[in-house]
Amino acid sequence: MKNFIYRQIKMGCFVSKDKLTKEDMDFLKTHTSYDETTIKEWYKGFKQDCPNGRLTPAKFVDMYKMFFPSGNAVEFCDHVFRTFDMDKNGYIDFKEFLQAIHVTSSGTPEEKLKWAFRMYDVDGNGVIDIQEMTKIVQAIYDMLGACSSNRPADSAEERAKNIFAKMDENNDGQLTQEEFLKGCLQDEELSKMLAP
Repeated sequence: MKNFIYRQIKMGCFVSKDKLTKEDMDFLKTHTSYDETTIKEWYKGFKQDCPNGRLTPAKFVDMYKMFFPSGNAVEFCDHVFRTFDMDKNGYIDFKEFLQAIHVTSSGTPEEKLKWAFRMYDVDGNGVIDIQEMTKIVQAIYDMLGACSSNRPADSAEERAKNIFAKMDENNDGQLTQEEFLKGCLQDEELSKMLAP
């Protein structure tokens, strides 16, 4: 699986350092569940396929298109990329990449949901409003494609309203991270839908 991901991102990269610094290694050991050997394996593959150490938005979209060929992944990818690009410099470096891999593949349910919350919070103000929820749900629907059997029958607007009806405990039209986490952790189906 790792080699497949590396091959998919290969063309979206630029040039960077050849070795991880001690600070980077210590950071990754602290912020992921990976040990030093595993981090070095990931880094070797990342550098082999991405010699410059930078994954671009265009290549990121190309990678998602391989998994969702019948849909339009561009909008969803923009949101995922924004969430992974933690320093907002326009590309995903190795540290960001490995943290994203960790959270999305081996993170706890709470870590995954906190990541999802950041994706839904499009403007980064610490809450999700109905427009942000609708925008992400629509992006997921678009990625799945109109003919997908996985696509729900309700519209993105209807789905967002139903989600808010379940989660917005104080009915203020905004979901805090606490409301989002609580709602998802109490409803497995909702959690699967909101943290793709």
